[in-house]
Amino acid sequence: MKWDDLKIVLAVSRSGTMSGAAKLLDVQHSTISRRVKALEKQLGTNLVRRNKGSYELTRAGQKIRDAALRMEKEIAGIDGALLKEDDPLKGVLRVTTINSLASTLLMPMFAAFSRAHPQIELHVMVSSDTANLTNREADVAIRLSNAPPDTLIGKRVATVASTVYGSVDYLDEVEAGKSDLKWLGVSCCGFHESWTRQTSGSSKHAFNSDEALLTISALREGLGVSYLACHIGDTEPTLRRYCEPEGRFDLGMWILTHPESRTNIRVMTFRDFMVREIQAQQQQLAGFSSPAVDG
Repeated sequence: MKWDDLKIVLAVSRSGTMSGAAKLLDVQHSTISRRVKALEKQLGTNLVRRNKGSYELTRAGQKIRDAALRMEKEIAGIDGALLKEDDPLKGVLRVTTINSLASTLLMPMFAAFSRAHPQIELHVMVSSDTANLTNREADVAIRLSNAPPDTLIGKRVATVASTVYGSVDYLDEVEAGKSDLKWLGVSCCGFHESWTRQTSGSSKHAFNSDEALLTISALREGLGVSYLACHIGDTEPTLRRYCEPEGRFDLGMWILTHPESRTNIRVMTFRDFMVREIQAQQQQLAGFSSPAVDG
């Protein structure tokens, strides 16, 4: 068997769908389906079965998955053994985070790190999936979570507050009774989607967005209100808070790495740099920088 075949079974196991596995491996959906069928034919047994809209592994598939996990661990161990603490600060460093963080708060920090370490090739990848770190497709992940995966090591570097925002003009109209309060339907992340459903009491909305920066544009146009992280909403001059942040909507910002990367000098240098830079922005991240709060 080829390692590429094992990776496909592992990806299906992790994602639960063929399309999710295709996204993890950056291939076409049809490629995953074709390769799984070919592998089943080669082995003479079914590896996956469909159950309530998702795929689960058969007993044979579970054995393939377990073998793939052992092989993945061995490969990661080889990578770690080759990355000594005295490695020079040069080479490729792959960082994954979400778009709303990468293009706002983190970009000045990435730029500063690149200027300080010009021999490091910094690759920033936008994704909300932690599997790309588990699969060693990235070296560092910066994530918003209150429960990061146990398979990764990391540090909670800040608390990120969120609340409801709308455009200044729109909220003035709502408060004057000239407009009804409308919620945007958002699915950029599970947190905002869940909070919106709980607060609005509805799962159907006139305008829907699956990306945070698109949501900000919709808010500017006065299409309604939506949850935003305070460090984003407070810096948008056309937006203002509809209400003050509540602690139950706080998230931790984590810098996560694979256990085998703990001896990688590039990873550790980047981690320490980002910890300092992010913690320097804690007041803004926690929602204390708004004039409405400071005053």
